[in-house]
Amino acid sequence: MQNLISIIIFLPLIAALILALFLRGEDEAAQRNAKWLALIATSATLFISLFLFFGFDSTDTGFQFVEDREWLLGLKYKMGVDGISILFVMLTTFLMPLTIGACWGVTTRVKEYMIAFLMLETLMLGVFTALDLVLFYLFFEAGLIPMFLIIGIWGGKERIYAAFKFFLYTFLGSLLMLVAMIAMYVDAGTTDIPTLMNHTFASETFPVLGIQVVGGLQTLLFLAFFASFAVKMPMWPVHTWLPDAHVQAPTAGSVILAAVLLKMGGYGFLRFSLPMFPVGSEVMSTFVLWMSAIAIVYASLVAMAQEDMKKLIAYSSVAHMGYVTMGIFTVNQQGLDGAIFQMISHGFVSAALFLVVGVVYDRMHTRDIAAYGGLMERMPVYALIFMLFTMANVGLPGTSGFVGEFLTLMAIFQVNTWVAVVATSGVIFSACYGLWLYRRVMLGQLIKESLKSIKDMDKREKAIFAPLVVMTLLLGVYPALVTDIIGPSVEALIGNYEVALNDYAPATELASAGDH
Repeated sequence: MQNLISIIIFLPLIAALILALFLRGEDEAAQRNAKWLALIATSATLFISLFLFFGFDSTDTGFQFVEDREWLLGLKYKMGVDGISILFVMLTTFLMPLTIGACWGVTTRVKEYMIAFLMLETLMLGVFTALDLVLFYLFFEAGLIPMFLIIGIWGGKERIYAAFKFFLYTFLGSLLMLVAMIAMYVDAGTTDIPTLMNHTFASETFPVLGIQVVGGLQTLLFLAFFASFAVKMPMWPVHTWLPDAHVQAPTAGSVILAAVLLKMGGYGFLRFSLPMFPVGSEVMSTFVLWMSAIAIVYASLVAMAQEDMKKLIAYSSVAHMGYVTMGIFTVNQQGLDGAIFQMISHGFVSAALFLVVGVVYDRMHTRDIAAYGGLMERMPVYALIFMLFTMANVGLPGTSGFVGEFLTLMAIFQVNTWVAVVATSGVIFSACYGLWLYRRVMLGQLIKESLKSIKDMDKREKAIFAPLVVMTLLLGVYPALVTDIIGPSVEALIGNYEVALNDYAPATELASAGDH
């Protein structure tokens, strides 16, 4: 089907325009119509994306469903997917209808709320399918705007502070990436991403401010992109915007922020850093591996000290993203497979955990762990679902959370034993804070009077969780659903990376000696 990717990308935007232009009023009927239109549009986008998924040839390591045409001022509109990006497209389209379903209780400025999410879906899909630097940057940066509004308008008491902190951190981090993109265009004479992936940027060592930069231009370009993607992930120590954003964001905002927006950083490393700057990636790999290990331990320990459920899960996300960056920069098959699998799995599990918090917040209007206890007596279905996703977050075998962590840890043991030892402790810590949270909220005696009339999940809430339960268990017992699709593309990426390093061995020997 021609223009399939464009249809998937812009269908939510068309629905947003219909809402903006034709829906009037704030009465109950208008609110209901806005929600139903958003749900229908996101569901239709998911349905159409299935044609993309089932029509994709996983044995082809190149880009497929490519659309290439002239755009504005000589710029190109070029879109496509490969074995890596198609899974992020599917993750986004899968989660958006569930997110809209979780918005059903919203009663304030409903039309604008739905428009923000529909625009956000278009921009997120654009990031994962753009094959032109300018196009990628526009989608990447524009995605900040609807999330900024979602947090700033529909968030909690400190929403303005959290929204501006989110925006400034992520925007400032991306300015260096913009400078690097300009330098890449000057050097290569093109903004075409597939062409740039095969272009060789200079890697000869040269001095900057009296410091010898091993890897030369490649290392500088890597650091510029790293500044943006590290904030987006977010990596320690530039993670501090995330807990504030999660705590203040409405439930649906937290779901998309954790499940999709954070993955843009990992996707950026896979799309740009490794294939375009292999020498720079190799030079900086040990530094990134240790940053990732520190993030896992630090974020896990901070999570154990939290009294707010959302903030605990937010720090858990920082820890789990540490496994992602660690897996990516092992640059071997198990590591990259594990990192991508971890991102997809975390998309389902983190979305479910934030929805779990939203269920009790909608009833009690508090996220304080101390306000709960003994909920299992009144909410048995909720208790079962909460337990499943807690176990998946911990990495219990049989759930999707186990596969990504296991592959990543196996990969890092082959590369750097000390990093592996530190990172493995994160598995124990995640069990500590995960089970501690579950025990305090769900177990014990139901002694608080305010909880004695609380009701279990309704049909709508069960319907939202059902697909997440299915995917978490399915990927746990049948990981080939992901690994078979990404395997050839990952293998090609590693092959090109190793060829590039062999061609430029003198540039990397100073950094890699003794590390591998």
